Amino acid sequence: MIVLQKTVLFGSIASFMRGAVAVVTASVVGIIQTGNAFAQSSSVPIVRDAEIEALVTDYAAPIIKTAGLGKQSIKIVLVNSPSFNAFVDGRRIFINTGALLEAETPNEIIGVLAHETGHLAGGHQFKLREQLAAAKTMAVVAGLLGIGAAIAGAASKQSGLAQAGGGIAMGAPEAAMRNLLNYQRTEEMAADRSAITYLANTGQSAKGMLTTFERFSNALSLTGTRVDPYRISHPMPRERIANLETLARGSPNFDKKDSPALQQRHDLMRGKIAAYTAGGARVLQTFRKDPTNIGARYGDAIATFLNGSTESALSKINALIKQQPKNPYFEEIRGEILLKQSKLDQAAKAFQRASDLDPRKSSLIRMNYGRTLMLTGKPDNLKIAVSELKASIGRDRESPTGYAYLAQAYGQLGDAARSDLASAEEKYYSGKIQDAQIFAIRAQRALQKGSPEWIQAQDIINAKRGKSK
Repeated sequence: MIVLQKTVLFGSIASFMRGAVAVVTASVVGIIQTGNAFAQSSSVPIVRDAEIEALVTDYAAPIIKTAGLGKQSIKIVLVNSPSFNAFVDGRRIFINTGALLEAETPNEIIGVLAHETGHLAGGHQFKLREQLAAAKTMAVVAGLLGIGAAIAGAASKQSGLAQAGGGIAMGAPEAAMRNLLNYQRTEEMAADRSAITYLANTGQSAKGMLTTFERFSNALSLTGTRVDPYRISHPMPRERIANLETLARGSPNFDKKDSPALQQRHDLMRGKIAAYTAGGARVLQTFRKDPTNIGARYGDAIATFLNGSTESALSKINALIKQQPKNPYFEEIRGEILLKQSKLDQAAKAFQRASDLDPRKSSLIRMNYGRTLMLTGKPDNLKIAVSELKASIGRDRESPTGYAYLAQAYGQLGDAARSDLASAEEKYYSGKIQDAQIFAIRAQRALQKGSPEWIQAQDIINAKRGKSK
């Protein structure tokens, strides 16, 4: 189940200037402006879904390994945005749900991930920070030189020198920006070439990359916009295609297609995203060329559920389960439908089966199982709920939602201290440090001094605002 989650926090503007595949439009200079906006808000809206996270992680794994980053715990994060884009920050690759929905094949997304991995492997984020600092210094120095020349011209009554100095001062920021943008374009091309190498090393086609750039080129043509190629942070799509096409077509894997099983998982993902983000009409549009596709049927079942027709949705998802009885994500949706119908015991069994079938033991599915057990209010179920929720948090320690459910479960068991401690964690990972500390102080009063829980509460009490534990 796709779940909207609170934003992920960031620090540096440089993090957001490594977006690899932003569509070139009339506001293409806004790539930097977007970076500034993100830096000002210090957040990116994300979504969580066990099925999509598992698939995109599978796409990225061989690429990350061949790039030599296999031991760095690179994490894939889904961004709630309809645009076709991706970017990196630290050890995370962010990819928009819009990109996942628009890409018709796994290979297109794999190409995007390969490019982003090229940025990570090349250390482009850190180098860009240095370039940003250098650009700022350059603008300041050039500006001061211009002002100095203007003052000197005025003092010597040489109007030409004074005017020239003024021009230098005014042109300094423009020159700094152009140098920075030129540097970024160079890094983008380097990441493109690295992506081609990674795809070749893993026996995959680069055709998806070319398809993506063709999409951008067509989008630019449709706008009828004239773009100054020296005022953008990415090379023009046609330029990227020209630079990569010979290399891509020279690979023996160029015409290699994704496996039917992988394509089916991709279709299921697209159906789910279409249903959750835009409803049944978008599902029909996405699969208009193949309306009987299993992804279309999956999306239709989810859209039916979201529209409130739970009985019809249950019938549709049961038909899919009959077709694929070992698909954990069908069972997960079935659990959500039963939960909506207040059939708590049946919903809990569906989530339990989903968890049992899930080879990754997703924290999200276990959280839903624990939540449903907690909602039954049965004493025996509450103890299992606590166990499942703790196991979920153990795999995803920064999940505010998991702690919120755990707090409720402990509260129903009458364990006020641990309920307060879980609430403190929930507030902490939601960025509400002061509220977290209030709950931690309350919890600590009832906990044994020096115990692991007492120390956990103390860590929150000692935390500074804007800092992580």
